[in-house]
Amino acid sequence: MQEQTKSRVLIAPDSFKGTMSATEVCRIIRKAFLQVKPALDVCCLPMADGGEGTVDAFLSALGGERKTARVHGPLFAMCDAAFGILEDGTAVIEMAAASGLPLAGKDKNPLYTSTYGTGELIRAALDAGCRKILIGAGGSATTDGGIGCLTALGARFTDQNGAEVPPMGCGLGRIAHIHPDGLDARLQKTDITVLCDVKSPLYGAEGAAFVFAPQKGANAEQVQTLDRFLRSFAETVLRYTGSDIRSLPGAGAAGGLAGGLHALLGAHLAGGVETLLREIHFDALALRSALVVTGEGRIDEQSMQGKVPWGVAKHAPHTPVIAITGSVQGDRMTLACRLGLMRIYEANYRGRPPHEIAQYCREDLEYIAARAAKDFFLDTSI
Repeated sequence: MQEQTKSRVLIAPDSFKGTMSATEVCRIIRKAFLQVKPALDVCCLPMADGGEGTVDAFLSALGGERKTARVHGPLFAMCDAAFGILEDGTAVIEMAAASGLPLAGKDKNPLYTSTYGTGELIRAALDAGCRKILIGAGGSATTDGGIGCLTALGARFTDQNGAEVPPMGCGLGRIAHIHPDGLDARLQKTDITVLCDVKSPLYGAEGAAFVFAPQKGANAEQVQTLDRFLRSFAETVLRYTGSDIRSLPGAGAAGGLAGGLHALLGAHLAGGVETLLREIHFDALALRSALVVTGEGRIDEQSMQGKVPWGVAKHAPHTPVIAITGSVQGDRMTLACRLGLMRIYEANYRGRPPHEIAQYCREDLEYIAARAAKDFFLDTSI
């Protein structure tokens, strides 16, 4: 067992968003480590924090099958969205597959995008017989408090005159009445967990609108409008359901989807990477390894808020953990210390401009991974 421990490397990175999937990152790092030390026992576990790659990560680790449903995208154009059903019957959904930023394209605007398609994905999982559903909340194009999703599941939201409000961001501020009676009855017997990659509250300076709506296409005035709408929505939710999501950590994930599903469906909010690591018994795997290699596209201050490198290091307290990242924003040594990492390696070590990164990212990652392997296995100072 001791000899096996000394020769095993556990590779557990997130995707490098926009360039490489977590599976591809694993493959490249594995190749580099084996070039340095061919006798290594290398175990690859693609990771995700609730955003891009969540379905793949769960299917890769736990087995199951991929399904596809025809749903409405964030701007209501029809699209095909994939979800997973694990071997134990649990459904794994990425809300971004139906309501993600890339689907909105150049017309992105969180006042007019909706999570309606995410509700249709949940309904597809219910139709498939799933009564436990994990929903990855990363990568949304929306700031609708989840009312689009809930509308697709049968809830109704009306204004002071009894007219139904649009199931999108602009409808939030008009909600005077909530009618949950029409919700799909199967939801009462379904355990739903929203996998949050952030701990943002629903509104306020650190909330869904101010922090994330600008990257979804909102200008400064629209950000303030959306924040005001989310505040109003939280008050209405409290009045109708008794659920207080006004300061609930994580309620702002996916533009408030997490808060809305918690209030009306009783959904649990959990860290995405924490849930995955727990399900695959990562702690035991790390304990039997000589080294754990993790990473993500960029390591910065937000990495402390439930991102993959933070979670992996937390669940490998007795094993050295290094991270290989596309880029670093901030002091590398300080970030490594705060994340519990032995060292951070930057794949873009040449400082390539953005327009060159996609072309050279794979060879740069392989080079820096080989350097990390040499540092660990050949440098006697470590």
